[in-house]
Amino acid sequence: MSDKNATGLQFTKENYLWMAIGAGVIVVSLLLMAGGKSADPKVFNYDEVYSTRRITIAPILLMVGLIIEMYAIMRKPKKAAK
Repeated sequence: MSDKNATGLQFTKENYLWMAIGAGVIVVSLLLMAGGKSADPKVFNYDEVYSTRRITIAPILLMVGLIIEMYAIMRKPKKAAK
C-alpha cells in the first residue's frame, strides 16, 4: 500500500495551501530586505542599509517561511474516514 492519496498525488490541498503560505512569507521577507539605495551615490546612509528591518526581521521571516515550506512538504495527508 502506498502513501498516495485517492488521486494518486503525494500532496493534498492542505499541502499546497501550506506551500503557498510559506511562499508568501518568503516573498514578504525578500520585500523587507529590498531597498537601501541612496539618492546620492557618494553618501552612505548606515542606518538605512543596516536597519533592524533588513538585518533582523527579514531574515527571521525568511527562516520561518522555509520552515513552513519544509512542513508543507513533509506533512502526511490525513487518512480519509471510510
